[in-house]
Amino acid sequence: MIIRAELPSDIEIIRDLVYVAFENHPHHEPGAKPTEHLIVDQLRENGELSLSLIAGQAGGMVGHIAFSPVKIDGEDKGWYGLGPVAIVPKHQGKGFGAALIMEGMQQIKQRGAKGVVLLGEPKYYSRFGFQQAESLTFPGVPAEYFMQHTFEGETPTGTVAYSEAFSAK
Repeated sequence: MIIRAELPSDIEIIRDLVYVAFENHPHHEPGAKPTEHLIVDQLRENGELSLSLIAGQAGGMVGHIAFSPVKIDGEDKGWYGLGPVAIVPKHQGKGFGAALIMEGMQQIKQRGAKGVVLLGEPKYYSRFGFQQAESLTFPGVPAEYFMQHTFEGETPTGTVAYSEAFSAK
C-alpha cells in the first residue's frame, strides 16, 4: 500500500473515487446522489483542503482522506475536521481507511494541529483515539457521532463550524 499527498494529476481520479465510495451509502437518503466529491472539490477551490492524501496499490488508487480547518465559536483555534474518508467499495474492510486515518492524523499533527473533529461511527473512530466531543458541539447531529481527538492543550469549548464547502450540492 502506498499513501501519498495528492498531485494535480490526481484530482479527477479523486473526484470519481469519492463519488463511487459514497454512492448508495447507508447514511444517504435512498436514491440520493453523493455530494462528498463536490465537498472535496470546493475545499480545494477555496484553499481549505489542508491535507489531502490518497492510498493506492499496484492496481491504482483505492482511497482518499481530506482534512480542512474548522472554526470554534467563529474562531480559528488550530483545529481541523477529518472527512470525507473514501474507500472504493470493493476495497473497504481491507485496512486502507485505517491506514489513511493514521497517516493523516500524524501528518496534520506535524503541521501544528491542536486537534481534530469528525462526524462518524463511534465504534470505528474510537480505535484512533477519538472520543465523544463533550465540550464541542455540532448542531443537528446526535452528540455520540460528533467526536474529537486533542493533540495539544485543552479541548476548547464551543460550537464547531465546518467550511461552507460542506454545503456543496
